[in-house]
Amino acid sequence: MTEQPTISIEELLAKAKKPSADAMKLHPFYRGKVETTLKCCVRSFQDFAIWYTPGVAAPCRAIQADPELVYDYTNKWNTVAVVSDGTRVLGLGDIGPKAGMPVMEGKALLYKYLGGVDGVAVMVGTKDPDAIINLVLNLQPGWGGVNLEDLSQPKCFRILDTLREKAEIPIWHDDQQGTATVTLAGLMNALKVVGKKKDEVRIAFVGSGASNVACSRLIFGWGVDPSRCFMVDSKGILGKHRKDLEMRKAEFVDKWKLCNITNSEGREGGIPEAMMGADVLVALSQSGPGVIQSEWVSTMAKDAIVFACANPVPEIWPWEAKEAGAVVVATGRSDFDNQVNNSLGFPGIFRGTLDVRARTITDEMCYAAAQALADHVGDKLTERQILPTMDDWEVFPREAAAVGRKAIEQGLARIDMSYDELYAHAHKVIKRSRDMTHRLMEEGFIEQAPEEE
Repeated sequence: MTEQPTISIEELLAKAKKPSADAMKLHPFYRGKVETTLKCCVRSFQDFAIWYTPGVAAPCRAIQADPELVYDYTNKWNTVAVVSDGTRVLGLGDIGPKAGMPVMEGKALLYKYLGGVDGVAVMVGTKDPDAIINLVLNLQPGWGGVNLEDLSQPKCFRILDTLREKAEIPIWHDDQQGTATVTLAGLMNALKVVGKKKDEVRIAFVGSGASNVACSRLIFGWGVDPSRCFMVDSKGILGKHRKDLEMRKAEFVDKWKLCNITNSEGREGGIPEAMMGADVLVALSQSGPGVIQSEWVSTMAKDAIVFACANPVPEIWPWEAKEAGAVVVATGRSDFDNQVNNSLGFPGIFRGTLDVRARTITDEMCYAAAQALADHVGDKLTERQILPTMDDWEVFPREAAAVGRKAIEQGLARIDMSYDELYAHAHKVIKRSRDMTHRLMEEGFIEQAPEEE
């Protein structure tokens, strides 16, 4: 028997809308989600002479003589700028940098609570990719890393690729690398559940935006054969027949590359044609339900895997996908089994990156993070649990240690630490952040919102 939802579709939709209603009450109550707090003692006003003038001149001179000391004498070692122009915010599109700021502040909150990383929203008033590239390069002295967020495509690909090549600090685009890492981790375990091999499966990728393009790149690099897979955008299946993309290949470089390495069968059509006979569906397209039809799932291979990750409502309801024959179903929501969420990835990945002062974040470091995520499930692995949950916070220091070690192995780290040392350090930093938040709540420095009447 296929498990049915315990509440009605109307109740599920109402539940999906409740966070938005709560957000409209709590955002103005708190007037922001993060703030600057002190991390050094102020025992008396005499301490100002240490932290500011005249004492501060000594560390300034030391850093001038040895620039690497900036990591030891300032908070550069633990800071990430969350940079966005607000052109592709969640499912809202181009809403601008001011309207996008609540999302970037939320990102900073997750960085701090889950990874112990000090994140700050940096909203930019330009859509020009060259201006954004130059801005980030000029921001480098004061930051340990940069998280690019909610940039529209195709410019997001060029911005990331250019900055990864030119920057001396790690640059990360969470919509690309973060989504891809967590999706890969889920796929690793989903294939274990159904007993299929990565080099034999067919995958239909529905949606060809930044997230799914990055998912495909990481999944193909892991060992899935791209020629056996299909990508679908708003105009149909990608392939060499797509003259519209060939004519604009200088603009849509990544899409045109996918046209040439996927779909060796030369299939044409749309989503149902791409899904036929596929072992796996990875959908990162538009909010549903009804974007993916249950009859299309029924045409997939036996023991199919469905990732329907649109928010706030997946492309197909999980129970519909299961009734149609899918064994493993994942979504982007926490109220269903198998939530695929970027928040499982970026806090731990950046924790490990910062801890070894890595110069960049490579695909190999993402593979290490994905493997750590997948392994952490352990003997709890079932068709209903292919990934850890965010409240299992031990996963984040394990990710951090795996990522840090991979950076060291690749010769990209400025600090050499063992796995155990990295794990212990990350565990300490993350626990401090969580404990501090809870203590601030207990003491009333973070106010409790008033109860609804």
